[in-house]
Amino acid sequence: MSDLGKILVIIPTYDEADNIEAIVARLRAAVPQAQVLIADDNSPDGTGAIADKMAAKDTAVYVLHREAKEGLGAAYLAGFGWGLERGYDVLVEMDADGSHQPEQMPALLKALEQADMVKGSRWMKGGKVVNWDKKRELLSRGANIWVQAVMDLPVHDSTGGYNLFRADILRKIDLDSVKAKGYAFQIDMTRRVLEAGGVVAEVPIEFQERASGVSKMSGSIIQEALIKTAVWGAKRRGEQVAIFHGMLFDKVKPLIMKAKPAAEEPGEEPSTQ
Repeated sequence: MSDLGKILVIIPTYDEADNIEAIVARLRAAVPQAQVLIADDNSPDGTGAIADKMAAKDTAVYVLHREAKEGLGAAYLAGFGWGLERGYDVLVEMDADGSHQPEQMPALLKALEQADMVKGSRWMKGGKVVNWDKKRELLSRGANIWVQAVMDLPVHDSTGGYNLFRADILRKIDLDSVKAKGYAFQIDMTRRVLEAGGVVAEVPIEFQERASGVSKMSGSIIQEALIKTAVWGAKRRGEQVAIFHGMLFDKVKPLIMKAKPAAEEPGEEPSTQ
C-alpha cells in the first residue's frame, strides 16, 4: 500500500461503553499507522470517561467531547473539522459497535489510492451482512434501490457508513451546508463527492450486527432519508433536463437559422411574385 499520508479514523459514540475499548484495540492492531478520534456525544453510560483513559495510555487516540447527542452526521462533521484543521490526509468513518470490521480497512485504504472516496459495500458482489433478519435486509436493499432510482447515484450501497475520504475532496465540499443526520448523511456525502468531481470506489465488506448495546436506528432517520433523497433526486433530474434542453437547442438553432428567410437588402424592391 502506497503512502496515503496521515490517517484519522473517526468513531462517533453514544452509550458505547461496552464496545469502544475492544473496537479501538482491533483498529490499532489492524492499521497501526492510523490515529483515532472518538467523538462522544456526552454518553450517560460513561463512554467519554473510558475514551479519556484510553487516550491517556495511547498517544494515537484522541477524544472530542460534544455537549449532547446531535446525530451521526453532526458527529462526523465535527470530526472532519477537527482532522482537517490538524492536517490529516485521509479521514475515515467507522462505527463503534463492531459492525465495521477494522481488519477490512487495509483493503479500503488500498482502493483509496485510485479514488477520492471509498465505500465499504454490503450490497455489491462479495459483500454480505451477518445476523440480520430478512425484513431488515429487504429494508436496506430497498432503500439503496430507491436512492439509485431517484438520484441516479452510481453506487451499490449509498447508505453504508464505512467510508474513507481524501482530505482534498472534503475541502472542495461546503461541509457547513451539510445538515443531514442519519442514513441521509451518508447519501449526501456520496452525492457531494461526485458533484465535486471526485471518484467514488466501492469495496465489498462483511457487515456484522452489533454484539452488544442498542442500535441508534429509528423511524425518523429512515423518514429523513426518504424525504431528502426525493428532494435531491428532483433537483438532479431538473438539472439533467436543463442540460438536455440546452444541448438540444444548440443542435436545433442552426437549423432554425438556416430555414429563416434572409432579410431584404436595403433599397431593394420587395418581390411581387
